[in-house]
Amino acid sequence: MSTTLTPARRETLQRRIRLIVGLTIGYNLVEAVIAIAAGSVASSAALVGFGLDSTIEVLSAAAVAWQFTRRDPERWEKPTLRVIAVAFFALAGYVTATSIAALVTAERPEHSTIGIVLTAVSVAVMPFLSAIERRAGRALGSATAVADSLQTLLCTYLSAAVLLGLIANSLLGWWWADAVAGLVIAGFAVREGVEAWRGDACATSVGMLLEGEEE
Repeated sequence: MSTTLTPARRETLQRRIRLIVGLTIGYNLVEAVIAIAAGSVASSAALVGFGLDSTIEVLSAAAVAWQFTRRDPERWEKPTLRVIAVAFFALAGYVTATSIAALVTAERPEHSTIGIVLTAVSVAVMPFLSAIERRAGRALGSATAVADSLQTLLCTYLSAAVLLGLIANSLLGWWWADAVAGLVIAGFAVREGVEAWRGDACATSVGMLLEGEEE
């Protein structure tokens, strides 16, 4: 992370991060409404959970947006990281509960074309938003922006898991597929939440994996 930024460069990066999180908030609000509505129609716990996950992503992005409206954003680094960590834990708790419930009750959701299209779009859009926020955050030296980008990347994995689950259920009748994938995602969310709580977001597993592409 750079430590020799000029005031003009710092302001440009802060403005860029505010724009990115604004786009993320807007996209996830629309995504949440569509996913919850489609999930209710199809009786799909996975889709409803996906919609609620989008609201958690909104919380994380809003926390970063709030931080970068402050006169001294660095001062609010730690409390904002704590908010992001809580969002990770909430996501892990909800996904774990809904996944276990789906496995225990053997709930079989109906086919949802809207759900498949929505999650496919998210798989395409979310990595782009995550990457540009991560680059800006690292250039600025902001752990919160990097942590929020990891939250967005985690939501990409969840989108992919839900997408695969919906397709497997529709084509193969594998009703349990998205529940099992959800448990894997939940474990990853707990790890990232712990890292963010400790203030080590820049050293998370995903962050280290992505170091090479930015060097």
